[in-house]
Amino acid sequence: MAVIAAAVIIGLIAIWIIVTIPVWIAAKILTLGKAKFTRAMLVTAAGPIVYGIVFFISAAVLTVALGNSTMPAIVAFILAFIAWIGVFKKGFATGWIRALAIAILATVVFAVIGVVITLIIQAIVPGAPPITPFPLQQV
Repeated sequence: MAVIAAAVIIGLIAIWIIVTIPVWIAAKILTLGKAKFTRAMLVTAAGPIVYGIVFFISAAVLTVALGNSTMPAIVAFILAFIAWIGVFKKGFATGWIRALAIAILATVVFAVIGVVITLIIQAIVPGAPPITPFPLQQV
């Protein structure tokens, strides 16, 4: 049991570091080199926590207020996304537009890294399944 727990913790830390890299690269570009990797790690850890809290609380409150429909989920998603961008804004001491740009650029960088890693693995191990899903991919 302890081995499984250790493996899960190590896996989560590895994923956290890997996901931090695109955020750091995007923030480094858009803050003109001011972003630090440790700050990107903090923002990457705090962002999903804030997103989850805002989403679930707003979805619950809006469902009670508006009834059980898709509208509360849509509004909760939008509010949670704004909160996530707010974490980027505060974490990198930047404005809303630049924080949004960091989020978008980080997503693009993450996708490119995923494609490159997938192509390298498939070159080394022919027939290996892709690590990241490619849109409109033939299975």
